[in-house]
Order: sequence, then C-alpha cells, then structure tokens
Amino acid sequence: MEYGLIGEKLGHSYSKILHGLLAEYEYHLCPMPPDAVDTFMREKDFRGINVTIPYKQTVIPYLADMGETARWIGSVNTIVKRPDGSLYGDNTDAHGFSCMAQSIGVDFAGKKTLVLGSGGTSLTACAVIRRQGGRPVVISRSGENTYADLPMHRDAAYLVNTTPVGMYPNVHASPVDLSQLPNLQGVLDVIYNPLRTALLEEAGKLGIPCVGGLKMLVYQAVRAVELFTGKPVVPERAQAAEKQLRAQAMNLVLIGMPGCGKSTIGRELAAISGREAVDTDALIAAEAGMSIPEIFEKEGEAGFRAREKAIVQREALKGGRILITGGGAVKDAENRAVLRMNGYVAHITRPLELLATRGRPLSAGGLDAVHRLHEERAPLYERCADAVFANETTRLECAQAIWEGFDEALRA
Repeated sequence: MEYGLIGEKLGHSYSKILHGLLAEYEYHLCPMPPDAVDTFMREKDFRGINVTIPYKQTVIPYLADMGETARWIGSVNTIVKRPDGSLYGDNTDAHGFSCMAQSIGVDFAGKKTLVLGSGGTSLTACAVIRRQGGRPVVISRSGENTYADLPMHRDAAYLVNTTPVGMYPNVHASPVDLSQLPNLQGVLDVIYNPLRTALLEEAGKLGIPCVGGLKMLVYQAVRAVELFTGKPVVPERAQAAEKQLRAQAMNLVLIGMPGCGKSTIGRELAAISGREAVDTDALIAAEAGMSIPEIFEKEGEAGFRAREKAIVQREALKGGRILITGGGAVKDAENRAVLRMNGYVAHITRPLELLATRGRPLSAGGLDAVHRLHEERAPLYERCADAVFANETTRLECAQAIWEGFDEALRA
C-alpha cells in the first residue's frame, strides 16, 4: 500500500475522496481489527498512513520520532515512513482546527473558551487554544465543569463542540442552549454531517459567527498530504477540494408557494447541474399509491403532513441533489431545520395572481384562498430561506440565478 487510512470502522470516511482531490497518489481505506495493528505497524508496508479512532495512541510506540504538535496533544493521526525505514508521526488535526477557527476570525488569546466534550478532539482543541494564549474550560457530563455549571461561564468568548451531539442521524439535538452564554463571539462545531448542525443554526440566528467541521476535515487532510509528499498544497487546490466536498454533501432546496414554478425550475436546475431532481410531493404520491388530492380527501391535511414530514426528514439529509418541496413543507419547524442542515434553501416567488392552482387542494378557493395561504406561509419561507429568487421572466433565467447563488454558497 502506498498511502491510506487505518481505523477500526471506516464506513463513512471522506479521506479517500479528499486525498483524491488534493494529491495524485493511490489512497486506500483499511478497516482494521485491534489484533491486526501490531503486525501492520511492524511490517511497515506503506509510505504514509492516516490513523483514526481508536488507534491514535496505539501507534505511538512504533514511532522513531514525533512532531511537536503530536507531542503536546498526545496522539498521532499521520505517519510517514522515512527513507531509512523508520516511522515519523504527527497530528494534523490541530492544523485543521486552527484553520477552522481562523476562518471566522477567532482569536483565542486571553479569552475563555468552553470546550464541550472530553475525548480526543477535545484534547486537540484545548492544546491549540492554550498554544494561542487562550483559556480552555472543558465541559463534560462528569468532571470539574459539567453542563449544570454553564451559568457560571456567561463570560465565555467562544464555544467549541467536540461531542457527537447533533451528528447524523440525531440531527435535531443540540448540546447546549446558546442563550445561556450571552457574550459569545464565535461557535465552532467539529461535526461535518450535517454541514449546518442545530447548534450552528442557533448561533446563526443569534448573529454569532460560526463554522462547522468540514473545514477542519479538509485542512487536516491538506497538512497530511504535505507531510506525505514533502510539498505544499497550493491554496487554490485546497479551496477547490473543500468546495467539491461541500457540493457532494449539500442539496439545493427549492421552497415557495404552490404553483410558483418549483418543479419546472427544478428540472431546469437538474439540466444545468447534472444533479438529480427529487420532488417530495411526487415521492409522497408514489409511496402512498394515490395522488395528492386523493390523500387530502382520504386522510385530510394532517395525514398528508405526516407523510410529507417523514419524506422531508429522510430526503433532506441525502446530499448532492436538487430537492423540490411542497408549498407547505415549511409549516413544520423540524422540516425547516432539516432542509437547512445540508441545504442551500432558495425561496422562489411569483406574483400571486400568476400562481397555478389546478390540482392543488389548498389553493382551490381562488385568489382569496391563495392570499390567505401566502399570508400564513410568507414568514415561514423567509425564516427558512438563504436567498429569494423571483420567477418573473423565464424559468431558465430564474434557474440560472439560483445556480449562481448556490455556487457562491459552496465557496463560503
């Protein structure tokens, strides 16, 4: 093996994709049981490896030398075989975490940072914070500072989540209520699935600068590539890799009033982008074995909304697609939340008198009914959307404008 990743379970690793974007060498995922690690490390049949849970400390006795970063963190995630056959280990997670913090202008020096969790990533975060002159305070379920002690830390400037709370599939969970911490200047969440966790969504609503774990993931890999090859990764290539990885995870979500053109514009976007267009109303009808009007007639709106929610919650967390939602999907708060987690949400508007109403049960009462529906839903669309696009010229022009907005969001 030339290069690769070892760990006990690697089912959801992005490492192979990332290294393929950042370098030209072959990279392999090598899931490995604990009893195979000793033989693997002694044989040294590799040029370089990354190491993940639970072997970041296990590999240390096999190393001839360690980098300074690995020494002060106490764990290794990157190993290079030198020309003489000896092994050198370092930790690139610290570089990734530092880049993540820098991206939102975090300055740890002289400030208190709450670090949620006490595992390996917490150790990395605390080491970086201390090295930059900050004061980390670890918050855990048991220990010197617990979650019950949060009111004592209202002066904290930053918060870092290193726990799995909020990670797929339990995406609606959040580790803390940020309203308890009124002086926060930044929130960092190392989770990258979903891209925008419930914690980050709350930070955004409160106007607190925030960043998710995808940037840390990318830039720890950038540093690993540099250790493997001995050459720097040019910034443009790193940025392109981050954008591509984000694109694979992020949906382009269309919301708006019934009849505003979401389905047609979604098809235009699919043609422009090569992405699959998924219409939640079409899925509901297909899985129910009857049309939307029939569902309303037999099960009422409550029955339809229950079916809709199940499908939205399922489909919104699958990335890389055009997701076309029904006009009322935003009525449910959990739907609004999950659509934003892995999605750029485009609100399509159209003059109410031009909205199509045929075959739409809640728009069938004429323009007065449409106005009432719009009055109810407009604030919900606004709450959910990242941007608004008017469908007032051609569907293609609207689709092109949405695609440009989405492309810009991928660079963020």
